Amino acid sequence: MSRSISIVNRSRAPLSQYTRPASFAARPLLSQCQDRFSSHSPMGSSGPAHRKKVTLNSIRTLYKKGEPITVLTAHDFPSGHVADVAGMEIVLVGDSLAMVAMGMEDTSEVLLEEMLLHCRSVSRAAKTSFVVGDLPMGSYEISPEQALETAIKFVKEGRVQGVKLEGGIEMAPTIKKLTTAGIPVLGHIGLTPQRQNALGGFRVQGKTSAGALKVLKDALAIQEAGCFAMVVEAVPAEVAALITRNLSVPTIGIGAGNGCSGQVLVQIDMTGNFPPGRFIPKFVKKYGDVWGESLKAIESYRDETKSRAYPAPEHTYPISKEEFAEFECLLVERTLDEKSV
Repeated sequence: MSRSISIVNRSRAPLSQYTRPASFAARPLLSQCQDRFSSHSPMGSSGPAHRKKVTLNSIRTLYKKGEPITVLTAHDFPSGHVADVAGMEIVLVGDSLAMVAMGMEDTSEVLLEEMLLHCRSVSRAAKTSFVVGDLPMGSYEISPEQALETAIKFVKEGRVQGVKLEGGIEMAPTIKKLTTAGIPVLGHIGLTPQRQNALGGFRVQGKTSAGALKVLKDALAIQEAGCFAMVVEAVPAEVAALITRNLSVPTIGIGAGNGCSGQVLVQIDMTGNFPPGRFIPKFVKKYGDVWGESLKAIESYRDETKSRAYPAPEHTYPISKEEFAEFECLLVERTLDEKSV
């Protein structure tokens, strides 16, 4: 009984016993947050040190200086965070996430609500990059009004700074509607994946003089409609370079050679997040081996867990010998009480 009373009294100890030390309040907020015993907290800071927020003016300045513009896709908080810290000018929440993050067959499957969810996740992380959200198939083609309604959702709910949509001359009125409303638009011409069924698959565009002329006309049309830049996908390098020289806005190449104003890649592809043997397009350069490193780390974790090498003492939280001894006594008393009942 006396031991039980001791526990009750301890629970009524003066409040001052539990107040934080004065030094705690003086510590930076991030340092205080790191005291939380959780691995599920968002990163405390984001973006390259001392970099200002990238804006349309920043992108135009790079273009005028002839400095290549770096663009990379992201689909969640971690991928958005690393792209931002690495100094990407533009982070694109591409509908490619349908395949690389959600396991879908192609980009046409992803829904508007799913894109908005991923846009919000990336936007929370990419604090200095200019974040662009990809309008999914079916959310903008019916009419310019439908496209504007969707784009407004991307800005208000997805927290992006601009949107991307596919198409050339036929989409010029839609792009004009969005840019007139003050929403920055990144165009997309050449190979347009959402229309791959109409194109006969993922085929290089502009391989003939007539095809190249069509890509140029598309580029001029969406430039006139107000695009701040345009993705040029799967077009011969010479064609893309010549088109770039005939425009007054940046071209962002993907499989279009280095004569474009900048480049974009799918992050999952270029960092090597999938096992060897997975198909990747010819234009992708693999800069890392995330799959290999992750597999090695996870296998080590498996082996150390099986051998009980993990967790080691440095990975556990301490309790004083006195408190643990008291806990053991309480457990013995509880067991005896239960047996006596």
